[in-house]
Amino acid sequence: MSLEDSYFSRMLRGEIPPPPVATLLGGRIDSVNREDGILRARYQAEVAFCNPAGQVQGGMLCAMLDDLCAAMVDATVMPDEAVATLNLNTSFLRPAEVGELVGEATMIRRGRDICYVSAVLRQRGNEVAVATATCKVVALRQA
Repeated sequence: MSLEDSYFSRMLRGEIPPPPVATLLGGRIDSVNREDGILRARYQAEVAFCNPAGQVQGGMLCAMLDDLCAAMVDATVMPDEAVATLNLNTSFLRPAEVGELVGEATMIRRGRDICYVSAVLRQRGNEVAVATATCKVVALRQA
């Protein structure tokens, strides 16, 4: 088995659908550079994501940031491995509105099974939220 046989690689090639949460968030991966550890994606914030103030609820932004961080690690795992987020630290910098959000994740350090990742979400060029995550690479159980 090789990295090209992984869930992530097969998803990028359109052989299998993205995870349901990415679809819910309107997420799509624009690019991934495994060597440099950078992944870029876009999300579509819908009216259903808004709080009573009419802004995108923070939990939805957290879900996008978690998706970004996990996807960056997912891009590095073998077909018999998966990714679990152990910790996600988020800071909200300004309100996000309904519409497109552009995300970027960066692999800070990739250990054997623990990875440190950072991510940022931007809207119209302005940073709206940032996060750092600790992710664990786990072996998939064979049926």
